Amino acid sequence: MKTIFVPILSLFLLASVKTTAQNNASASANAEKKAKTAVTNNPIIKDKYTGDPAALVYKDKVYLYAGHDEAPNDFNFYKMNEWLVYSSSDMVHWQEHPVPLKVTDFAWSKGDAWASQVIERNGKFYWYVATEHGTVNGKAIGVAVSDSPTGPFKDALGKALITNDMTTTKTSITWDDIDPSVIIDDDGQAYLFWGNTACYYAKLKANMTELDGPIQTIDLPHFTEAPWIHKHKNWYYLSYAYQFPEKIAYAMSKSINGPWDYKGILNEIAGNSNTNHQSIIDFKGKSYFIYHNGSIEPNGGSFRRSVCIDRLYYNKDGSIKRIIMTTEGITE
Repeated sequence: MKTIFVPILSLFLLASVKTTAQNNASASANAEKKAKTAVTNNPIIKDKYTGDPAALVYKDKVYLYAGHDEAPNDFNFYKMNEWLVYSSSDMVHWQEHPVPLKVTDFAWSKGDAWASQVIERNGKFYWYVATEHGTVNGKAIGVAVSDSPTGPFKDALGKALITNDMTTTKTSITWDDIDPSVIIDDDGQAYLFWGNTACYYAKLKANMTELDGPIQTIDLPHFTEAPWIHKHKNWYYLSYAYQFPEKIAYAMSKSINGPWDYKGILNEIAGNSNTNHQSIIDFKGKSYFIYHNGSIEPNGGSFRRSVCIDRLYYNKDGSIKRIIMTTEGITE
């Protein structure tokens, strides 16, 4: 009996080893296949460099507006001549539309398609942009208008809405009038926020192309630039770029006129980009944090940026949980 058992046991062990080897090989192949097909939705636009994102929720779509980073690989500053627009109905698949606005559409501008935001009012779309003024030294804020969220847009005023000589009491720099963010409050009053080193805000008239009162300032810890104003439930949120290289911090208030309660850091330094610029929206029952980094290899960086999107979550007390930046981004 013993002589029969030994060969049988040997065959069994051999078969077991073979099966184990096959299973291991299969598991390794599956892992390799999974790694090759890993979800990489961030950055959401991979065929060109995009920065300074601003999103508009209109009807059943999100419209994403961004500056086009066109700096050559050996050019270490911003080269931006136009703004771009994309749309999505699911935050995963994005459709690019024809270029809707260029700096040359503003006769008074001499260049730089810097940060911007679009808002809708009474069926018209108003695009607030930062660009270099041709005759008033420094950056300025202009307004373009269109009957469609995808444009084309045209200069609504034929002149700048904000020029550098209008904001000289808080800081003497020539680049403080940048990064406009706009909101229409529940009572119909519109407000414009903007600034660098100083955070400004002012009321807008119903025509969305004139200021309706004095320019005011808000004191925020380590405010650098990129204010973004939004409302969620009963809270107003003012997020902004903090220090340099830039993180994103935020403050909360029960009134758009403050006082603002500083809540801390929301998003850390974004990859290898010195700047960080955010947009926060609610869409189809979920909240999103839209930002840029310098993640497209091999030449991405501070002047060749890429727009990314991750989920944003609120705590029960209205505060916002720290943003987790991911490669996967938004998945279906």
